[in-house]
Amino acid sequence: MSKDNRELNGRVALVTGASRNIGRAIALALAEAGASIAIVARSDEAAAESVAREVEAHGGRAIVLLGDVAQETDADRLVGKTVEILGGLDLLVNNAAIRREAPVEKLTFADWREVMGVTLDGAFLMSRAAIPHLIAGEGGAIVNIGGLTAYTGAMNRAHVISAKAGLDGFTKALAHELGPRGVTVNLVSPGMIDTNRAHTSSGGEPAHHNTTRTLVGRRGTPEEVAAAVLYLAGPAGRFITGQTMHVNGGAFLP
Repeated sequence: MSKDNRELNGRVALVTGASRNIGRAIALALAEAGASIAIVARSDEAAAESVAREVEAHGGRAIVLLGDVAQETDADRLVGKTVEILGGLDLLVNNAAIRREAPVEKLTFADWREVMGVTLDGAFLMSRAAIPHLIAGEGGAIVNIGGLTAYTGAMNRAHVISAKAGLDGFTKALAHELGPRGVTVNLVSPGMIDTNRAHTSSGGEPAHHNTTRTLVGRRGTPEEVAAAVLYLAGPAGRFITGQTMHVNGGAFLP
């Protein structure tokens, strides 16, 4: 496919939590479709730079920005640097999250706030900073990344589930506010995705994976989640807003 025919050619996307797994796949898919990418990570600059090199190896443009999306000043700076360096902002993907597991009676308030801060506060802060730029462009979009257990529940994930469920409501609220101004807001909810968790805060396989089965008989890939994000971000998704797209192989049927 020629560069001129790519559906996101000339667009700018910012993807949080983009240094590995689903975030990495989203960044690469959007870049392959022609978007310039701001790859945001909290601290792992080497992993983020690796994703940027992958984008550039395929002829795309990428920058790496480090920051904590749960901090107001960082969120404003991340959006501001994206606009300054890449010339604007058309798409925000709120993917950054923390996925720890612990019984609720053993959760400290600090544990609760850390997860809530990155997943839900981060989506709010990044969206608020991005909205003026998304409105200024043509057909801006926000895609939030949720999770299966926000709809099914699970053991030892009260903080994670609450944060992800909050994203569902946040998505609907923003869709009402931004739809009249030309910006769509949707949520992609992955479930049972085959990711590398060696470097995640949970440190291993989530317990609910042992009791959840897909109808298609396999786990999904990060690239399949990325394909859903690309659809909602692209021209084919302009009449879709306020919706949740479940990418879970039938593990949950709403």
